[in-house]
Amino acid sequence: MALENSSAPATAYAQPEIDVPALTAVLDGEYAGIRDLVRGNLTTYSSILDEADELGIDAYRERVREVVVKMAATGQTGMGFPVEYGGGGDVGASIAAFETLAFGDLSVLVKVGVQFGLFGGAILHLGTGRHHEAYLPGLITGELMGSFAMTETGHGSNVQALGTVATYDSATGEFVITTPDDDARKDYIGNAARHAELAVVFAQLEVDGRSQGVHAFVVPLRTGGRTAPGIRIEDDGRKMGLNGVDNGRIWFDGVRVPREALLNRFADVTPEGRYESAIDDPNRRFFTMLGTLVQGRVSVAGAGTSVAKVALTVATKYAARRRQFGAGQGSEEQVLLDYGLHQRRLLPLIARTYALHAAQDVVRTQLHEVFSGLSGIEGDARARRRLEARAAGMKALSTWHATRVVQECREACGGAGYLAVNRFAALKGDSDVFTTFEGDNHVLLQLVAKGLLTDHASEFEGLDQLGMVRYVTGLAVETVIERTSAHKLLERVRDLLPGGDDWDREAGLLDPEYQLAMFRFREEHLLAGLARRIKRGIDQERAAGAVFSQVQDHVIALARSHVERLVAEAFVDQVRALPEGGGKAALGLLCDLFALSAIEADRAWFMEHGRLTVQRSKAISREVNDLCRKVRPLAVDLVDAWGVPSAVLRAPDLVG
Repeated sequence: MALENSSAPATAYAQPEIDVPALTAVLDGEYAGIRDLVRGNLTTYSSILDEADELGIDAYRERVREVVVKMAATGQTGMGFPVEYGGGGDVGASIAAFETLAFGDLSVLVKVGVQFGLFGGAILHLGTGRHHEAYLPGLITGELMGSFAMTETGHGSNVQALGTVATYDSATGEFVITTPDDDARKDYIGNAARHAELAVVFAQLEVDGRSQGVHAFVVPLRTGGRTAPGIRIEDDGRKMGLNGVDNGRIWFDGVRVPREALLNRFADVTPEGRYESAIDDPNRRFFTMLGTLVQGRVSVAGAGTSVAKVALTVATKYAARRRQFGAGQGSEEQVLLDYGLHQRRLLPLIARTYALHAAQDVVRTQLHEVFSGLSGIEGDARARRRLEARAAGMKALSTWHATRVVQECREACGGAGYLAVNRFAALKGDSDVFTTFEGDNHVLLQLVAKGLLTDHASEFEGLDQLGMVRYVTGLAVETVIERTSAHKLLERVRDLLPGGDDWDREAGLLDPEYQLAMFRFREEHLLAGLARRIKRGIDQERAAGAVFSQVQDHVIALARSHVERLVAEAFVDQVRALPEGGGKAALGLLCDLFALSAIEADRAWFMEHGRLTVQRSKAISREVNDLCRKVRPLAVDLVDAWGVPSAVLRAPDLVG
């Protein structure tokens, strides 16, 4: 029998109303002031978005440098540096500023990232007082430009295997830096082709015939505008995008730098040639050094979400005014956003962008606490490892999301979206590299998964196949399997939801505890399954590398599910913390839309593992459609609340 005669009264739906400035204030949070400063600067220098096409590449690079220096003069780029050197002393504010800057020209953004995040961050976090005093004041103003010379042609993600060598000469008290072959040349190095006077160079340190692993050195690239002796630099030339950034290749031919050029926070070499470090284990020392540079990944994650906001703002505003076809003969044509398919294309992406924004707030706060020494967390190595893993995962999901959103929004704007004047060409070309710089996303997700498998180990091992497999052949894998056994998973979920063994059939689809339980079940099931697969391969005495290679698909699936669970939890927490009103109701709709559309997207997995029936799967799709209809009247207000300055939308054919 149908349920039309059910005595349960229908609850009337009340459409929420959004106070856009109030919602913007919620999203900007404690950093509203710095975000408004950046928005003002973006508006002031918005003409650079047109100049990218009007100027030749050399003139465009000079214009980008000029804008970066002028923005630096307002204080927006120096927020993360110590006050005594001219900075703002607020790490969280520096990330918020970078996120907001990503609304504008992305060459300016990346130039800022290279100069203040990578080059400046390396000086700050890897150097000591002598380096801070010598370099920070000049680099904070942009007067002293630098590069971050880590990546090599033959050694991209595998930083531990870099080929550049720095040999200590005790007779002269100098390091001799050499590029032994073309595989070891530094490549894709921002600021190198034209503007950098210095570079932080990562090289294998050799002292008294013994290798001490990768360390960082400050090396002059130019003197008086001319390339320094022993240095060869080539321009990488035009790229898919970001042509306002002068990327280049660097070779070193016996370049000598003084002993003080070593960034010596974690290790030093005495004048006599004795290597000293408070961290005995070379793997731990290496990952401690790299861990201080996690700010770059947090920054890129936020920038990816901001790129998605720009694209969705343009596409949503266009869809709310562009008309096509009519409901019947003689009727007025419908706006695109009233079509169910168009809602399906854009509104779940808006929901996911809001979810990633909430998750970015969490990781930014963690970064600020770790690097500001708040709550006694400074010396907590486990807190740093958790931050590194979360930052890696957020960077992967946020930048993949940006790439997907830009493409979907371009298509949703039809031919007009293909015109260069309407911003999508620049967004697509300039943001595409986000998925591979600051770490290839697939490599970063392997880091995330490894952290989950080795969570009970006292130290973080190197991100290599042997190191990963070594742990899962011992106690760690048994602990993972026990901790995530199927009956324990179900017991934990049943504690949260009604329905006993049928929790996933009885709970309401809009119950956030049901939604989170689905994310948690998937993650822990994947974790236990991965541990078993690796252990089974080792028990069969197969080579560790072969075992790891065969489970890499499982590794990536686990990592993505883990990060998506963190995103869902962050969004639920954000909504719960809001005061009652239209803003909370609107974000509640988005939270449901994000969660259910994510479950729907992976419905095959949930059905394969018995957690989703055919009937409930169909019910989720109906609910997603209903949520889209409820979000549709709010769509323009929701994108306006992101606060993208109208001057940088640069889409006259689409938003007027």
